[in-house]
Amino acid sequence: MTTPAVPAQRSQVTRKDVARYAGVSTAVVSYVVNGGPKNVAPATEAKVQEAIRLLGYRPNAAARALKLGSSETIGLVIPDNSNPFFSLLAHAVEDAAAELGYALVLTNSAGNLAKERRNIRNLAARQVDGVVLSSVLMEPDLADLEAAEIPAVLLNHSADAPGFNSVGVDLAAGAKSAVEHLISHGHTNIALAMGTNTGNYFDGREQGWLQALAEAGLPEGSIVRSPFTRDGGYASGRRLLAAASRPTAIFASSDMQAVGILRAIHEAGLSIPDDIAVASFDGSAESEYCWPPLTTVQQPAQAMAEAAVRALLQTPRGHEPEHLIFPTELLVRRSCGCEKPFA
Repeated sequence: MTTPAVPAQRSQVTRKDVARYAGVSTAVVSYVVNGGPKNVAPATEAKVQEAIRLLGYRPNAAARALKLGSSETIGLVIPDNSNPFFSLLAHAVEDAAAELGYALVLTNSAGNLAKERRNIRNLAARQVDGVVLSSVLMEPDLADLEAAEIPAVLLNHSADAPGFNSVGVDLAAGAKSAVEHLISHGHTNIALAMGTNTGNYFDGREQGWLQALAEAGLPEGSIVRSPFTRDGGYASGRRLLAAASRPTAIFASSDMQAVGILRAIHEAGLSIPDDIAVASFDGSAESEYCWPPLTTVQQPAQAMAEAAVRALLQTPRGHEPEHLIFPTELLVRRSCGCEKPFA
């Protein structure tokens, strides 16, 4: 028995080409490509898969989506995937979606409300099966998704969002643990480098800083507000160092801000942590490899991402929405004054 010749290359290999080469019907090819609805004998499936590989067949995604009633795709909107924490979060969402057989469309809002809304509209127009949104607002506008009957889950969301599943961490508790740790080193003048947000809402990290100081009987330190970026942290650090009452410790609301603060302190010729101790929030990889390594409040990005994807794809319609809060972990490193060699 001779093996059918591989057809000459042309613009598009069809299902009929695969069926002819494998010696099966086009229906069998469809069962293999779609994983059903009928079972295919292992030997036959192997022949079809070999034909697909040799011919370079690529199923028509639009036709498949129409047949299945699903694009097998979810959308993700984050503020900035150049931020190591959001990059880590996006990677974890992609892995969690892939485990369930879904591809990911990633978009960035750049922390801008207009861009966030445009991304949401574009994802709704693409008829994705759901959207995971890390919004710049506590109560985002999801009318376009609701109109298209596309479910959404709010990720990295610290407050309850009526009508929607949401996943986040207890920002206040995490920040409080970091500030309490700085207090345990004897610091009484602890400043806050607080990130700014589009909605100007009161951030839980500021609340945790205030709670820790109040419970220790300490006065409120200086607050400097800037973007959640390295540049923002650098500007905050320079302002705090120039203050008449220079703080002996700084809590930064993100690792990126803390990295910028480290640069400002180094440039001023000061020692970390001897002159100024630093702690931050997020637990990104960059916090471990800057110098000195940052004491930081780690958010469980992988667990959060997996919970968000499960809530999006596995929550039955009509089920009461849930707000899932994950605990944070304080990772103690050199920037606070603890003599740990590395992580």
